[in-house]
Amino acid sequence: MAASILIVDDDKAIRESLEDILKLEDYAVETASSGEQALDAFNEKQFDLAVLDLKMSGINGMDVMRQARHQTPDTKVIILTGHGSLETAIEALRSGVSDYIIKPYNPEEIMASIGRALAEPAAKKRKKMLIEQLESSLDQLKDMEGITTPEIPARRVITLPEGIMVDLERREMWRGGERAHLTPTEGKLLSVFLENKGRVMTHKEIVFLVQGYETSEWEAPEVLRPMISRLRKKLATFPGVDEWIQNVRGTGYVLDPKI
Repeated sequence: MAASILIVDDDKAIRESLEDILKLEDYAVETASSGEQALDAFNEKQFDLAVLDLKMSGINGMDVMRQARHQTPDTKVIILTGHGSLETAIEALRSGVSDYIIKPYNPEEIMASIGRALAEPAAKKRKKMLIEQLESSLDQLKDMEGITTPEIPARRVITLPEGIMVDLERREMWRGGERAHLTPTEGKLLSVFLENKGRVMTHKEIVFLVQGYETSEWEAPEVLRPMISRLRKKLATFPGVDEWIQNVRGTGYVLDPKI
């Protein structure tokens, strides 16, 4: 299930721009143009993360965060402001915000911040699942006399060259202490490449398989180019791996057949 994100900003252009960026990454996004609307949204549902503008008329971002903490303490918060100061930054960080970003921001900066914020609860879920798996294994050892126990569902974990492991269900790649967390779009894009490794795919085909909609011949490369760029940056966590995705000029891309 896609992570749910609430964007709170009284600047319509910033609000809509950020909403478009996050929806391209398959996040479930809602927006609020004021602190009052934000609190109403928190009353209706729990969000995985909130991006809050600091300075708004009426209830400001810090007040929204304080009140939201009581309603949904597990919601991660990123402060996004054009009116930052050392005092407000210190107060926000002491209050437990995941990040404090000064406007103007660039998309890569805020996407990286959101990825880090959402990774923390994901790590807790991984620990919980590991404990459940260990408990299940212990039960199986106790039932060696023929009593069966439910099997743990198989996970989509793939072993790649260079000792790299990929968990497509959790959208993670790792090798030793090196680890990369993928966004939903990056995870889907990597999955499509792995399912079609060695085969040249057109721009239109890749966009359709990843995003689920048709594009024109000229539009598809423009839609795909930033997605490829972001995935390559994640793959670059492991030296040389970003080169596995090869551009076939005028046609599309291919995952290097030697993997």
